[in-house]
Amino acid sequence: MKRLMLKDIKLGEVNKVAGFVENIRNKKAMCFIVLRDISGKLQLTIEKEKHPEMTDILDQITVDTVIEATGLILESEYVKLNHMEMYPDHIQIESIAAPSPIVAPKGEETNIDLRLDYRWIDLRTDKNTLMFKVQSYFIAKCREFLVDRDFIEIHSPKLIAAESESGAGVFRVDYFDGNAYLAQSPQFYKQMAMAAGFERIFESGPVFRAEKFASRKHATEFTGFDLEFSYIESYEDVMKMEEEMLTYALEAVSKKYGQAIKEVYNLDFNVPTLPFPRMDLQEVYLELEKRYGYQVPESEKGDLTTEGERLCQRLSLDMYGHEFLFITGYSKETRAFYHMRDEKGIPCGYDLIWKGCEITTGAQREHRYEILKKQAEEKGLEKDVEFYLDFFKYGCPPHGGFGIGVDRITMLIFNQGIKDAMFIFRGPDRLNP
Repeated sequence: MKRLMLKDIKLGEVNKVAGFVENIRNKKAMCFIVLRDISGKLQLTIEKEKHPEMTDILDQITVDTVIEATGLILESEYVKLNHMEMYPDHIQIESIAAPSPIVAPKGEETNIDLRLDYRWIDLRTDKNTLMFKVQSYFIAKCREFLVDRDFIEIHSPKLIAAESESGAGVFRVDYFDGNAYLAQSPQFYKQMAMAAGFERIFESGPVFRAEKFASRKHATEFTGFDLEFSYIESYEDVMKMEEEMLTYALEAVSKKYGQAIKEVYNLDFNVPTLPFPRMDLQEVYLELEKRYGYQVPESEKGDLTTEGERLCQRLSLDMYGHEFLFITGYSKETRAFYHMRDEKGIPCGYDLIWKGCEITTGAQREHRYEILKKQAEEKGLEKDVEFYLDFFKYGCPPHGGFGIGVDRITMLIFNQGIKDAMFIFRGPDRLNP
């Protein structure tokens, strides 16, 4: 008989199921087991008098032991768990579990770093299972949105020959008789695809940052979701593409998992309305000072400060009743050399803030070779990015794009720290498991 996932079991029939033991109550006459797999849970009820051959097996079963069971499944008004139970005729132990090393005293939560040491055990909870189902579905819906609009999915290299962008925060690795670097982003290769005439591309993959941050939102390796597309008229086209994609994906998540998020996390899932509000950076600082007394030195007003970013959650809700906020008007000193600049020298780009956290940097790119070369020279990068500049020598359409931090999206949906929101966290002090 073929094993069925618990979501597919058939009432009134003999089924074969398998999974982890979530709970076991092994009494003198009866044994009750709660079995779980990735799709659901089921109570197994064993009357020992009818199955004396199971006694030794039941005595070996511990929490998190993996078992296989075959038996009749019937409805039961006395069973709270889905009002059904299995009466097994056969139970087989696949793997006996030792006592968990991350069980905290009742009412307490295990330290996050200890949980990360045993991440594979930590991931077995209902909260984590739901989190990564939602993350997977969110990415699938972003992908669906883009494929329906003729985007091509690419997979760019993560080993690169030059220290991309500024050279700061890059991991250097031995590469045969020389050095290579782990890519900070797929940015250069996304733009190469524009020069290749692909017109619309996206990618989801790892991003590496050799930066010693110790915050709720930073990691040295994370998953990025990037896209680029051609023949735009301004970076407004890029913002419009992003807000529509995010709304599409988050609405789908809400329909499928909104109720589960409410039940498991006690959080309301709000689908954003279109369009997202937009503000110039200097306007943001004026409003933050006027409304909340937050002042920033003139020398720091070319970029959004960490505290300013945090306050944007309150500002966007107070001014627009919206959780998302596009911020434009950053100084050229704080933006990458490849951002197009307007007639006043202001980069044609933006950050997207959600719940007081930056989730995106996007822009219209500079596609004209001579101007791009000059902007690279201004930042002392012309030698480092020679290979990249070559992409624009032979014709390239106007284009723009953005990158989203998938783990930050997950973190914000579930109101968690980045360590909880990643399948496996990587930081300055964390390389295992």
